[in-house]
Amino acid sequence: MILTVTLNAALDVTYTVERVVTGESHRVRGVTQRAGGKGINVARVLRTLGSPVLATGLAGGDTGRSLLDELTSSGIPHEFVPIDGESRRTVAVVSANDGEATLFNEPGPEVSAAEWTAFVERFRSLASRASVVVLSGSMPPGVPEDGYAHLVSLVDGKTIVDASGPALRHAVAMRPNVIKPNARELAETTGHSELAPGISSLLRDGAQAVVASLGPEGLLAATEGASWRLAPPARLAGNPTGAGDACVAGLAAGLLAGADWPALLREAVALSAAAVVHPVAGGVDADTYAQLRATLPGARKAL
Repeated sequence: MILTVTLNAALDVTYTVERVVTGESHRVRGVTQRAGGKGINVARVLRTLGSPVLATGLAGGDTGRSLLDELTSSGIPHEFVPIDGESRRTVAVVSANDGEATLFNEPGPEVSAAEWTAFVERFRSLASRASVVVLSGSMPPGVPEDGYAHLVSLVDGKTIVDASGPALRHAVAMRPNVIKPNARELAETTGHSELAPGISSLLRDGAQAVVASLGPEGLLAATEGASWRLAPPARLAGNPTGAGDACVAGLAAGLLAGADWPALLREAVALSAAAVVHPVAGGVDADTYAQLRATLPGARKAL
């Protein structure tokens, strides 16, 4: 089973407009609303793939109840720990003209020390039943900076961390199996503007593998002894908001299956590209996914 953790779960609202123009009024062409946050998006993609998954995290208030109700109606198994604060909302404004997405992310509710302790105990129990644990997204106020590091230390199975900044730096010291920063997060976390030294520093600090997501240029994966690179054959138009989460879902499914790195990257690239074509984060376009999965070449050695 794959366990996904979303400490800063959200109710995601996506508006589609013709074109985003700063300072102007916009007529909304379409609205979607559903449970979100990076770990939930990962769980949603895994559910689509038919992988055994359980979503956990923190949820509170009317917004929290709404997002948990949506998870139930979507058929996504979940066990969230209740908190007193109101779960956040996020808003994505997507331009139908070019697929560009503008995001507005609330910081999330304050989490008390008692609520964090309760979550850690629930997590310890759930993680004992999981073969792969995915820790992704921001941490709400009140969760300690080393929160992900502490959770990684409690896992006997394989771990993937998709975070940035201090949360990622602390987690790396606990030797997660995979970390997945994008190029910006890699630079912010390591202080290196170039890929190679940034990745090398994370490997030296404890990460067993680094998978850097590079947008249209695909993925670069590196371990202590080797590296691989793979990109989709062409740039795809659409909403890139959920591409990174679909990538993590592919990595998690591959780790569960015991796949090698070329196969892991093929799955992750196919899913992340198919997520761009899908209008809402947490989904993938089935036809694009099937086509890329069948036609992508093997990942080539890199660095």
